[in-house]
Amino acid sequence: MAKSIDVSDLDIYYGDFLAVQGVNMTIRARSVTAFIGPSGCGKSTFLRSLNRMHEVIPGARVEGKVVVDGQSLYDPTIDPVAVRRMVGMVFQRPNPFPTMSIYDNVLAGNRLNARKMKKSEADAIVEKSLRGANLWTEVKDRLGKPGMGLSGGQQQRLCIARAIAVEPQVLLMDEPCSALDPISTSAIEDLIHELKADYTIVIVTHNMQQAARVSDETGFFNLKATGEPGHLVEFNPTKKMFSNPDESATEAYISGRFG
Repeated sequence: MAKSIDVSDLDIYYGDFLAVQGVNMTIRARSVTAFIGPSGCGKSTFLRSLNRMHEVIPGARVEGKVVVDGQSLYDPTIDPVAVRRMVGMVFQRPNPFPTMSIYDNVLAGNRLNARKMKKSEADAIVEKSLRGANLWTEVKDRLGKPGMGLSGGQQQRLCIARAIAVEPQVLLMDEPCSALDPISTSAIEDLIHELKADYTIVIVTHNMQQAARVSDETGFFNLKATGEPGHLVEFNPTKKMFSNPDESATEAYISGRFG
């Protein structure tokens, strides 16, 4: 079941450096939320904080709260691995495991979690996940072939299939189309629309038109000055953000006057 995310007074640090400051927002369940803003303003850092992926960098830490359906993700009793099962992630560049087949790529997360499965169960997970990523009909006759043999757009959909195979409730996407051609980008955007029926989806994108097309709500991040922490300038329904934003800085960025 998809979950809502409540973020309260979140500060994100790398060592002593405050990278993102004072974020407050509620991300609705079964919606698509987009984060936009200039490079270096903390969008991806904030995205990674939602499943504790930023912690792979030594010295990274947060202050404040991220609560998913009532459960604090940074509670000392919570295992970060369990968080990443619940909040999956798809990265900027397609990253199928190069030595694995399409079939084994889809099951990689389940096997990493040391889950034992019968062949029939594994087959069912692979088919369900590839269907969920709109890839099944294209690859069903070559599941044993390397995942790296697919096109870029197919590889990204394979990575989405791998992410949803462990049945997360939230799916994070960090610029999922930036390395793709327009046709593949359209396929991923169509998939995002379909997936929000079952998942809470959060994306980072530099493509204003993409944010306008796929998201229900949009957050605009910015820097007050070079070297200052990134902060959330505005968070509103996407239609409002792109037609009548509350903040002049938002309008300036969306219109292309800066950024």
